Parts: sequence; C-alpha cells; structure tokens
Amino acid sequence: MDAYASVKSAISQRNFSPIYFLMGDEPFFIDDISRLIIDTVLPEEQRDFNQTILYGKDTSVDEIVSVCKRFPMMADYQLVVVREAHDLSRSIEQLTAYTEQPQPTTILVICFKNKKLDKRKKLSKAIQKNGIIVETKKLYDNKLPSWIEQRVRAMKRNIDYKAAAVLAESVGADLGALSNQLEKLCLIVSEGDTISTDHIEQHVGISKEYNNFELRKALGSGNLAQAFKIAHYFGRHPKQHPLLGTINSLYKFFMQLLTYHGLPSKNPDAAAKALGVHPFFIKEIEQAARRYPLKSIVPILRTIKTSDLAAKGVDAVPISEGEALRQLIAKLT
Repeated sequence: MDAYASVKSAISQRNFSPIYFLMGDEPFFIDDISRLIIDTVLPEEQRDFNQTILYGKDTSVDEIVSVCKRFPMMADYQLVVVREAHDLSRSIEQLTAYTEQPQPTTILVICFKNKKLDKRKKLSKAIQKNGIIVETKKLYDNKLPSWIEQRVRAMKRNIDYKAAAVLAESVGADLGALSNQLEKLCLIVSEGDTISTDHIEQHVGISKEYNNFELRKALGSGNLAQAFKIAHYFGRHPKQHPLLGTINSLYKFFMQLLTYHGLPSKNPDAAAKALGVHPFFIKEIEQAARRYPLKSIVPILRTIKTSDLAAKGVDAVPISEGEALRQLIAKLT
C-alpha cells in the first residue's frame, strides 16, 4: 500500500516515469493508477493525437513498440496504455529492448492483471532501472476498514470505525464494489462530514441492527434473544445475508477469541493490533472472552466447521438457511 500511495502521489505532482508496469492480484489498484495517469498526463484537448489505448488480445509487442517510438504532437508527452496486457504474457519479454532505452517523451502504462513478471528476467530488471513496477496484492479482510477510511479521507469526508467495519464485512474484499458504494455515500455526505451506520443503512441497504457484527455482539454478550432475532432476519433475507458468509464471520470471531485468550498482554491497544481490529471492538471481545473460556473455543470451532460442510451439502439434511443458522446459534450458546 505504501508503494501504491507513493506512485499515486508522484503522478499527481506530474513526476512521471516513462514506464509503468502494473501487475498483480488486485485489479482495482491497477485500474486506479492507470485512470489517474490518463486523467493527469494530458489535457483533454491533446488526447486525440497523443493518447493510444491498446488491448493485449488485439495487439502485439511489435505494435506497442512502434506506437511508443512516435513523437507527441504539440504536447510534452504521448501516452500509451496497454490494457489486458496479461494476454501478451507469452511474448511480453520481447519488450525488453524498448524498456532498456524507452522513448523519453512517451509514457507507457502496462496493465498486467492477475499475473506477475519473473523478476529474474531482463524485462523486469530493465523496467526497474528505467521505469516503475507496481505489484498489487489482495487486501486481507482485517485491512479493509482501514482502506475504507483512507479512501473516504481522500474524498474529504470521514467515516466512523463501526460504519467502515460493517461496510467491509457486508460488501467483502471487492474493492471496486466498495469504492462504488463509497462514491455513492460521498454524494450524500458533504465534505468534512462523517459517514455513519445510518447513512449505510439508508443508502447502501445494510441494516445497522441486523448484520454479522451485531450477531457476534449478541453472542458475546449473552443476548440470545437478539441473536435469534438476527438469525430470523437473516433467514428472511438470504440473498443479503448468505449462510456461508455468516458462518465464515462466526468462525473468524471465535478464532479472534482463541487468539485473544493466548495473548501475553490484554492491553487494549496491543490486543487490537494483534487481532487486526479497531480498539473500540476490544471491549466486545473482552466480554465475549469471559463468556467463552479458552477450553470452549476448539469444540465451537469444530461445530462451526461441521455447519459449514452441511451448508455446502456434505452429510446434511436439506433445511432452510434460516433454520440452519438458528440451529448453529443454539449449539453456540
């Protein structure tokens, strides 16, 4: 993330590199950087003659090199963007000669999604010498709330930690989908204001009362009536609250409790860092740890695993998702 932010900062300051090789497992970061380059390098009136968009399946390395060797027309730069460059993975090494001596007035952007260059080969070494390689990686689930907070700050708004956590939990690790929801929320919330769980409930459709966080809180506090109430709600809205997602959330929660029990220090800040959660949630974890002692956690994890297999159709009698969740909650209490 630091390298990603550094590259974006340099682009925004018009400190360009002749080559950007954007690769890895997170397409959102690749699209985000390439979009920023397109928006920054050339003013709109210069793009007709100085911007070329190519697609890997419809082009060749020879064509890319030929375009890159042109000179800009009445502009400081020409911009060449190769999308879906992973379709050129068998021939991409042929770019080595160009990357060893890139055209100084050309900015070449290569979008190499879900693949990586072999760092031992000449192409990678040449780009590292004369350009920039950005390797993107999927974010772990516990990093999503922080990413949401950073994204919102970049849009000159704030978001409270619970709202960020609920949004991350409900939407998941699809950064494109998360970004779309944040952009929608920022149209509603004015600059300088804070996005809350109320905004998320009203404009994203995620209930602030009936979600996986509230289910875990109910279990951890011993509020069984609320836990079953949430399970009933989930059963009535299975598309918004799929059983497998809830089971996965409960499994992560009890794994957090297992980790918490094993911590040498229960200091809230240290515990939050070890568990990868906001310090606010440590109070709820402390409460849940008192309700679920260490000796109870491993059997519970086995129970959740059995429910996960049953939800996938392994050795299970067909029942509704709502009933399956109610049965699981009964076993966890």
